[in-house]
Amino acid sequence: MSRLVADEDPAYLEALRAIEARGRFGIRLGLARTRALLHATGDPQAGLRGPLIGGTNGKGSVQAMVAAVLREAGLRVGQTPKPHLVSYRERIVIDGSPIAPHDFAAIVGEVLAHTDRVARRHGDPTEFEVLTVAAFSWFRRAAVDAAVVEVGLGGRLDATNAWDGGVAAITNVDLDHVAQLGGTLTAIGREKAAIIKRGDLAVTGATGEGLVPIRRRAARLDVALREVTPLATRAMDRHGLVLEHPSLGELRLALLGRHQAANASVAIATLEALAEAGLWSWDSVSVRRGLAAARWPGRLELLAGPPEVLLDGAHNEAGMQALAAALTDLRPELSAGRVTVLLGIAADKEVHAMLRELAGAASLRSARIIPTTMSSVRAMPATELAAAWRDAAASVGSGAAGSLVDQTIEPIGDWSEALDRGLQQALIDGGLLLVAGSLYLVGDVRGRLVPA
Repeated sequence: MSRLVADEDPAYLEALRAIEARGRFGIRLGLARTRALLHATGDPQAGLRGPLIGGTNGKGSVQAMVAAVLREAGLRVGQTPKPHLVSYRERIVIDGSPIAPHDFAAIVGEVLAHTDRVARRHGDPTEFEVLTVAAFSWFRRAAVDAAVVEVGLGGRLDATNAWDGGVAAITNVDLDHVAQLGGTLTAIGREKAAIIKRGDLAVTGATGEGLVPIRRRAARLDVALREVTPLATRAMDRHGLVLEHPSLGELRLALLGRHQAANASVAIATLEALAEAGLWSWDSVSVRRGLAAARWPGRLELLAGPPEVLLDGAHNEAGMQALAAALTDLRPELSAGRVTVLLGIAADKEVHAMLRELAGAASLRSARIIPTTMSSVRAMPATELAAAWRDAAASVGSGAAGSLVDQTIEPIGDWSEALDRGLQQALIDGGLLLVAGSLYLVGDVRGRLVPA
């Protein structure tokens, strides 16, 4: 998903090629390479403070909210959003702005200079490990007051877990990346709980089976664990939510979807923990303003039309469930015509379970479905995705199965052609174009529709 080649800085493009080449090493969990690379670059993470945010879903929204509040309070804030949608530069952010192309080239080059030495003993550092070390290096150079860091995958063996910023937040625990993390909520919860370290303050919105290992680790390390529940939702529309907090009262949130009530609760508790840790002085005015200002592109992001386009990168069963609920809630606020869905999903996902959640949405009963093949090498082919949609829609019962005859399913292999078709059809129908199933697809589409 690196598409800002228009940056046209030769050094940046060279760094980009070097980073992308490391994608061949794939996902290789483990901390030895990251720790060695950090040490080789002077341990830039040492002394950086802030939250390490993990969880199956919502961690990006939480980091966006926490960072927005801290910026509102006057702090200089570094962020590591992931994955990027359009440019690798989005992975290293200070005060809401991605790192400049020439700075990206410089800091990545400095880190890459140490990879051969690390590789001789520990194996080649991966793309994600290099980016993680580069982010910490840039944050130190920029003298940030706080680093808001998002876990990549799992927690225990994720590169970000080589850092301890003093606060650990775990949004929730659900089934995703089961090949790497385990096939049960207990196993996945155990992996995520490992970001909690002795001396930390910890926050979680997890419930049920996934909460148990988080509680156990916190108790074993004598770490105070804040367990939070979703805030009450007072109102919602196309502009966001109005939430009710027990002590702050009414709060406005610009992010869409009722699931953000849970994420906001985790974000506020994380901010409380950061205040307790002495990172900032609690300021309710900054909390209100920051939450209202927080943005998280590509996650229930509504682009004005015509036609209106709703981008959502939900890529697991729980995420699709949240998307389906949001469609139901937002439907009266959106273009009244027939919905067109541009759909792309990675083949290694639980595709049928994901599609069952989306196909059951009442607002899609007569939708036009355009399955496509994403640009990712992991993409499910459009024709296979079309067949999977038919199976999923038929299996959800009378809700969607009875309306299957009203659906138009048109697989288009090239995602760009599929986007053109979707935009054209939504314009003709006076309806919404929903782009869903993967952040890879959302990033491609956003790169075309939103000016850099």
